[in-house]
Amino acid sequence: MTAAPDTLPPLSRLESARLEWRREDGGEETPHSTTFDDVYFSRHDGRAETEHVFLATNRLPERFAGWQEARPFVIGETGFGTGLNMLCAWACFDAHAPPAARLHLISTEKFPLQRDDLARALSVWPDLAERAAPLVAQWPEAVTGVHRLWLGARVTLDLHLGDTVERLALLDGRVDAWFLDGFAPSRNPEMWRPELFETMAARSRPGATLATFTCAGVVKRGLAAAGFRWRKVPGVGRKREILAGEIAESAADRRREGTPWFSPPAPRRAGHVTVIGAGLAGASTAAALARRGVRVTLIDREGPGSGGSGNAQGALYVKLAVDTNLQSRVYLAGLFHSHRWLEALDPQQELWRPCGVLQLAMSEKEQARQARFLAHHPLPESVVRDVTANEASQLAGTPIDYDGLEYPQAGWVRPATLCARLTATPGVSFRQAEVVDMTRQGDGWSLALADGEHLAADQVVVANATLANRFAQTARIPLQPVRGQVSRLTLPRGAPALERVICAGGYVSPALDGVLTFGASFVPRDTDTGIRDADHADNLAELEATLPAFVAALREAGARLDPSNLEGRAAVRAASPDKSPYAGPVPDAEAWLNDYAGLAKDATQVPETPGRHHTGLWISTAHGSRGLASAPLCAELIASMICDEPLPLEQPLVDHLHPGRRLIRDLIQGKHESASARGTGSQDKRR
Repeated sequence: MTAAPDTLPPLSRLESARLEWRREDGGEETPHSTTFDDVYFSRHDGRAETEHVFLATNRLPERFAGWQEARPFVIGETGFGTGLNMLCAWACFDAHAPPAARLHLISTEKFPLQRDDLARALSVWPDLAERAAPLVAQWPEAVTGVHRLWLGARVTLDLHLGDTVERLALLDGRVDAWFLDGFAPSRNPEMWRPELFETMAARSRPGATLATFTCAGVVKRGLAAAGFRWRKVPGVGRKREILAGEIAESAADRRREGTPWFSPPAPRRAGHVTVIGAGLAGASTAAALARRGVRVTLIDREGPGSGGSGNAQGALYVKLAVDTNLQSRVYLAGLFHSHRWLEALDPQQELWRPCGVLQLAMSEKEQARQARFLAHHPLPESVVRDVTANEASQLAGTPIDYDGLEYPQAGWVRPATLCARLTATPGVSFRQAEVVDMTRQGDGWSLALADGEHLAADQVVVANATLANRFAQTARIPLQPVRGQVSRLTLPRGAPALERVICAGGYVSPALDGVLTFGASFVPRDTDTGIRDADHADNLAELEATLPAFVAALREAGARLDPSNLEGRAAVRAASPDKSPYAGPVPDAEAWLNDYAGLAKDATQVPETPGRHHTGLWISTAHGSRGLASAPLCAELIASMICDEPLPLEQPLVDHLHPGRRLIRDLIQGKHESASARGTGSQDKRR
């Protein structure tokens, strides 16, 4: 079995598909790949071929009609092309599946079409226009990684951009039916190699089926060697025979043999899920679950959008490392995800504005860092690009003295209003209360409230920031409180306007409702939320150092730039020691300390014991100051785990976010003792 690579493939821009548009027999122009000298679909009747080869041969109409699982039916495809196969599968699903059924599509693509070419190719079939529209609208940047698109209320598409074998090796999820597509083996031998079939076998559910146009010997031998049974069946049109097949049992997934603690818990009934915390992390998780038909109770001791999510305006931005690391990959994926998510949630842009973010290089050190970053990350300019001071000035609408980076897809959001919108999602019931304790009760959980009442839930998601480790089950997840104060200035008439969010030592956003928001202070281990004039003064000093001409223009317009004239808001954010969020199942810390105690003596001797977790208990916290770029993606990750779906991140990134990662790190460094070594089996109390 081929395992996932130890390191992820490079994060980079992908080469777009090279096309020629050809017309034959007086028909519509159709795309032809000049790279592979092959067609994307038959010029005679590509739609009929798709329906026969992939839908009928995989028996999708009857399987959709009989689908009663709570999880979605999952189709995997090796080569997205124009998306014709997936749109036809969606149409078939709508025609045959019960109302409560859901469909999850997974497709790889190494040479994605450009958006205009995609729209042009699909325009051949007007009856697919309604389905093609959300695909074209959400078409992602040509950057390696997983890009989740919401095609409909019941249909999700994950585009895994990059080499097919690499992408499937990194996929965290399993497939019910395969569309083994792609250009012919003779024209694209790099894809049709043994590792492809081995990886498909490891990502298949028992009984998964497959269908493919080709009957090439290399395909038949590869399928058989990987454990698939194949047979020839009648083809369609000019294709006399095609292949069908299935696999009785999936091959073992050995990717976590070296890190057994990250083995995911077995799926269980979602039923009723209680989410603790109605900030951005909790509210987005509640909405993600409700969108899947899960009944959700959202609890917060104050109300939606309090705490660190309570600001009227916040920056949606990322700051990526010079050398690509797992954290940077998570945040860039999160930026892409938040952009698409907000577009789908609020197309009128009442809650957000993708105005772009300028990250200024105000020191030689930062200039050198940004230059190295660009050299190491060949990303599209539509994602990030370098700008001169003059270009930055034109973009921002005010003189700027420094070069920097522009992130065109970033911008600003109304966090408090966004949380209120998410809380109002159908299927989410909000309750203002404080959860003080949790205990297992039967197959679920009993939550003790501060007023003495108890609530029952099948599963629980803890998402209340710095309070997330107040419970016995979460006490060993290290969190650090960080105080942050933003300053708000009501602008006088005639004040200058910013056109971009500007980031340097702090940030400032374009004015919202006549108020300029800037800041924010960053004070670790400080939990006071009182407003401080000293923090206002620091925020003002940072603003003037970053944008001296803008501040001078504000003064000229009559703005009183002194702490006594500013309003503000202070809140406490939660951070992890390594500055990455926690998102995933809560580990049973005592079990981990006993099962993996040997790591303290020899980290190379890894036991086979899979990680034990508190059944049905999840956590999303430590989003720090970049929660707008991480919390929605982490919400989608947790909802996908609870609902037994393919995950929206590559497997190494899922493990990077695991809440137990610090337990393992500290064990290796000898910072923990097992319960048996302490002579007690009791739960550890809060630190």
